Amino acid sequence: MDNNTQKAFLEQILNSNANAKNNTKSNKAKANTYGINTPLGTVIVIADIKHAYFLAFKDQENIENKIKMLIKKTNFTITVEKNSIISLIEEELNQYFKGKLTKFTTPIYMIGSNFQKQVWAALLKTSYGQTQSYLEIANSLNLPQHSRAVAKANASNLLSIIIPCHRIINNNNKLGGYSGGIERKKYLIETEKEIVAKNYL
Repeated sequence: MDNNTQKAFLEQILNSNANAKNNTKSNKAKANTYGINTPLGTVIVIADIKHAYFLAFKDQENIENKIKMLIKKTNFTITVEKNSIISLIEEELNQYFKGKLTKFTTPIYMIGSNFQKQVWAALLKTSYGQTQSYLEIANSLNLPQHSRAVAKANASNLLSIIIPCHRIINNNNKLGGYSGGIERKKYLIETEKEIVAKNYL
């Protein structure tokens, strides 16, 4: 996606949200958004000068609703422009897709309920090249009866790839869903496993 197309897409989302248009005078919390090209398509990033708040594929399910929800909860005024955090994510994504980075260091800020944050923290402990089931995540939280709630929290992740929800699979070992698309999930899991295997040879 070229820069003009990125800007038009992002401004369309922002302009459809009343907060994004009307809170400039009353709100001093500012953030930036930008599209980053990857081998799997363009990802949209939202970050302020300290943290990343959002990363999702441009064609991901419900992306507009997720962005609007984020703006509502943070009351951000968002500008379509890179900042230092977005540039850092861009570099780390580049290294990740080359198989040279297995853990992101970009500072993140998780927007969600306490339970969602617990689940996302557990996802961050799922190692590169490994997968876990929703039940395994639930067990790690001492909540073995809540694998469905874990799956729902997994789907609500606002920081795809960085918080590796793609590494979480169904309890029957099938891939399960992924808001970025099942083919992307398959690619990410298989590529990570291949990189790990090569490093052990």
